[in-house]
Amino acid sequence: MQILHYSSPPRSQRNNRKTSSPQATQGFTVIELMVVVSIVAILLALAAPSFSPIIERWRVQQTIKGLESTLYFARSEAIKRGGNVSIRKHPTGTDGCLLASGNADWDCGWFVFIDTNSNGVQDADEDTLQSFNTPPNIDVTRTATSASIQFDRWGRVSGPFIGFSLVPHGKNISDVAARGLCMSSGGRIRTIKPEDMPCTSG
Repeated sequence: MQILHYSSPPRSQRNNRKTSSPQATQGFTVIELMVVVSIVAILLALAAPSFSPIIERWRVQQTIKGLESTLYFARSEAIKRGGNVSIRKHPTGTDGCLLASGNADWDCGWFVFIDTNSNGVQDADEDTLQSFNTPPNIDVTRTATSASIQFDRWGRVSGPFIGFSLVPHGKNISDVAARGLCMSSGGRIRTIKPEDMPCTSG
């Protein structure tokens, strides 16, 4: 009787045999992408109201810093030039700003200029030294109903003090984001919170 012996294939041949499998699908389907976009949109809609007070406070602070910097700059220039320097509010319509309809409303910003005749109005031959546009939706109201501030040769302003209230548009001075800026005739500037507004002294 002949005995047949079975021998397994060499290891190298066994290793060469590969099991075929379907290629894995990569990336997102359109439906998955739409679901993700919908979830993100819902989360943004829920979070947006909580960001509003933060944005309002940031805009008020930016305006406060801009106004403070302008007052210091104008005072310094007046001392350097022997007076004849003024600050005047931008009129309504400046760079698309639709606020600042009255003389006490400085909502659109302001500019510093050489005021040769010290009348608070910029003439054609009087140069602009600096300009500032306020962030949107901020109401900037001057305590005195005046569109300009004049500085003399000593850097002093007329009157005992200058006061401003800065409030998110459509709100009042009791709002948590509101701030006031007060400047004495001698140039001292301080910022006050809603409980101390409006300015009653420098």
